[in-house]
Amino acid sequence: MKLGISSYCLYPNLHSQEMSVRQMLEWVKAQGADHVEFTPHGIDFETNPGAVEQIADATRKLGLEVANYAISANFLQSTPDEYRQELARVKKQVELAARLGSSQMRHDVVAWAYKQSSVGQFEGDFEHLVDACGIIADYAASYGITTTIENHGFYITPSDRSLRIVQAVNRPNFKMLLDIGNFLCVDENPVAAVKQCLSVASIIHFKDFYIRRAYEYPGEGWVQTMNGNYIRGAIFGQGDMDVRYIIRIIKESGYKGPISIEFEGFEAAERGTSASFANARRLWDEA
Repeated sequence: MKLGISSYCLYPNLHSQEMSVRQMLEWVKAQGADHVEFTPHGIDFETNPGAVEQIADATRKLGLEVANYAISANFLQSTPDEYRQELARVKKQVELAARLGSSQMRHDVVAWAYKQSSVGQFEGDFEHLVDACGIIADYAASYGITTTIENHGFYITPSDRSLRIVQAVNRPNFKMLLDIGNFLCVDENPVAAVKQCLSVASIIHFKDFYIRRAYEYPGEGWVQTMNGNYIRGAIFGQGDMDVRYIIRIIKESGYKGPISIEFEGFEAAERGTSASFANARRLWDEA
């Protein structure tokens, strides 16, 4: 198993400047990680001259692969001009990913919180989203980068929607970032959804959630799902998801790509991430 850590896990430390990017990378390496993923959360890639090259150099010296660079994007813009501007912005992010030395880049297609306004809306948006993803994938191909979409948020999180987009784009360098926990945002069974999407995954996120039913309001700090249930991030292996079964499915499939911890629980970032990483290694070995 190629197990790594997303910088998003340590966003609180980066945002508060309790940790520098260099310190974060050294900490990730000290956990025994094979790779790191980057997000812009808490890291200034664009306004600090030379920052990207400095970070790329630090990862090389530490022997950490950069497995992914993940960004937000929204291709459902109000006007054609705004859509073209968004495509241009995402292409610039592809260039940044290449400078980081990343082999993959995940981009969203809509805002995380976006939800459909009618039953048939996705069908109406489908070709537009496919075209946008194809344009970005073609641009990324010249940099040797695989672009991905993720089951992230609400709109394309259902497994059939993510899978349909990947299959319709039909590019060898366009795949899926498969987050095993995010399916809960739309109340889909993660075990079934992982089985559905595993064949098109080029990178996987390990995370865990506590789960409560809609009529069991647990108080503040929980995310409400599409159908009103409640989820909250947990240390991997300590939540309510059947992560042991999911790991067995992934392992038995022969998947050889990178897997990253994405911890977003209430525990302190270092403690929660470290415990999640250790549990992932142990549970993989036990599967």
